[in-house]
Amino acid sequence: RQADGRKVLRSSIREFLCSEAMFHLGIPTTRAGTCVTSDSKVIRDIFYDGNPKSERCTVVLRIASTFIRFGSFEIFKPTDEYTGRKGPSVNRNDIRIQMLDYVISTFYPEIQEAYSDNNIQRNAAFFKEITKRTARLVAEWQCVGFCHGVLNTDNMSIVGLTIDYGPFGFMDRYDPEHICNGSDNTGRYAYNKQPEICKWNLGKLAEALVPELPLEISELILEEEYDAEFEKHYLQKMRKKLGLIQLELEEDSKLVSELLETMHLTGGDFTNIFYLLSSFSVDSEPSNLEDFLEKLTSQCASVEELKVAFKPQMDPRQLSMMLMLAQSNPQLFALIGTKANINKELERIEQFSKLQQLTAADLLSRNKRHWKEWLEKYRVRLQKETENVSDAGAWNTGRVKVMNSNNPKYILRNYIAQNAIEAAENGDFSEVRNVLKLLENPFQEAEGFREVKEDAEEEGATATAAACAQETRSRLPYCSKPPLWASELCVT
Repeated sequence: RQADGRKVLRSSIREFLCSEAMFHLGIPTTRAGTCVTSDSKVIRDIFYDGNPKSERCTVVLRIASTFIRFGSFEIFKPTDEYTGRKGPSVNRNDIRIQMLDYVISTFYPEIQEAYSDNNIQRNAAFFKEITKRTARLVAEWQCVGFCHGVLNTDNMSIVGLTIDYGPFGFMDRYDPEHICNGSDNTGRYAYNKQPEICKWNLGKLAEALVPELPLEISELILEEEYDAEFEKHYLQKMRKKLGLIQLELEEDSKLVSELLETMHLTGGDFTNIFYLLSSFSVDSEPSNLEDFLEKLTSQCASVEELKVAFKPQMDPRQLSMMLMLAQSNPQLFALIGTKANINKELERIEQFSKLQQLTAADLLSRNKRHWKEWLEKYRVRLQKETENVSDAGAWNTGRVKVMNSNNPKYILRNYIAQNAIEAAENGDFSEVRNVLKLLENPFQEAEGFREVKEDAEEEGATATAAACAQETRSRLPYCSKPPLWASELCVT
């Protein structure tokens, strides 16, 4: 595709760290074996804004049982009626049969064995299994606030792994419409769209399996299995994150959605709010509840952070012209702009305007009120857990243990990765190793954790340069809510 096929240090470090982070979070993923950099340089326009710079070439060794993707089966696509494009192996059903046989016999041997005498049933069982694996995978992403960034069919693994770490991001402030990819202008791969887009990709895989699996069979499987499996796995995981270990009640889904709505209203940090909830006591005294509310609200967005988040993105004159065009020529407007984007910008302007009058004290009071309302519902639900429990102390110990093994304290936040990248670009890889060591124990306190120091002879000469780069960044604990400068980071 007219490119040089080289990977650079910046993106390689992000991929290396994130694939290992996901593995230790218990999420199916490719692994990272090694990350090797060289003195060779390539030119990259990082933000596609006309400001290219030279970067060091790097090779990441990626490990997985297979790197076959949904998109691998699209090499058989017939000519597209709109674009005129077709797959390189169109009409080669012999290759499709070979690929299916290989994938199922190698990676789904139990399905091959169970349906060895009926290929249609075998292929249907395979499609059902990859549908369920994909649904569970995206449910796991949603529960840790992970955004992939580019969920096209070529970035979907045929065995249900997280694959191809490009412009990914773990969500900091909870925003259901969070977009981690700076070049995703339409929000196609936004956080709340991930379940939907993965289902769409499965639909494309289904089309690519015809005639070996008739579409009427695969489409029925997709409709019957995907949403049900996603919702079941998502709620199971959320119950564990909230310490609901005794009962499974219908109202739990509402409690989760109200928690997320409260997070959204208060700009709560997704990871840290969940982590804090394990220290909430069912029988809190009023003074203890006030202390807990202080901790929760300290993880909510400040007025300054909200102003950055809701800062209008369009030039006022451009917006005015778009609104006029929408009125005068709807057909032309539909071609060059989306109504959703305009509405979002108008909402942003309204929110930003309100923030100009909001004081820190008003925000704190409002946030405490929102959290108090939700905590009361959470308390009632936890009390239902204890109704048939003989030892409340043992129940609480078990609850906290389950929560602490499902709510990570450490994730690969963009600002943490950026600090490691800047040090590495100055020749100091100790910060990459520090972060990697931390991500290997995401659910634990960093007991005995100390920064890994390199041999003085090996990297001593670069330490000063790295220290200078780090001075521009405030050094916070790895589990901290991100600093204000982190909101300016853009990953494409």
